[in-house]
Amino acid sequence: MQNLIKNRAVVDSDSWRLVRSADEEFSIKEDVILPLAVYLERKDTAHEGRMAVWLAPEQDVAELQPHLSALPLIAIDFPAFSDGRGYSHARLLRERHGYQGELRAIGDVLRDQLSYMAQVGFDVFAIRADRDAAAALAGLDDFSEQYQATVLQPVPLLRRRVSLIVA
Repeated sequence: MQNLIKNRAVVDSDSWRLVRSADEEFSIKEDVILPLAVYLERKDTAHEGRMAVWLAPEQDVAELQPHLSALPLIAIDFPAFSDGRGYSHARLLRERHGYQGELRAIGDVLRDQLSYMAQVGFDVFAIRADRDAAAALAGLDDFSEQYQATVLQPVPLLRRRVSLIVA
């Protein structure tokens, strides 16, 4: 994958290959990110590389619950900038299901979304191919404060401010 931001830095290489369709072939030696249906079909087959899964916006995060401990990476697809369902998927995975592995945003991922994506639990961002990942990296710091509770800051601003006044 190209144009990748990981650990708040642009990375040059990534061992993971995104497999977009069930018809796309891949080697058993590759580290692959598979569509949910393909992952569920092949998760118990012999595979020398690592297997991960990607979710489409209309898919249910709960389907992954029994497999979370075996997944080193979950990618969530944003087919359009305006489709925000992936934010809910990420937050559910981190807060309700306790997923601790790599959570990667893929698809139509742009600078304007990065700060919000990080707040709901994404830690890796595959920036859209026609955009510069180095320029997008600054998007992680677009906002210095969040009003509501987030994955990164579970205490909302009002409670943080009240505790400072009381202390």
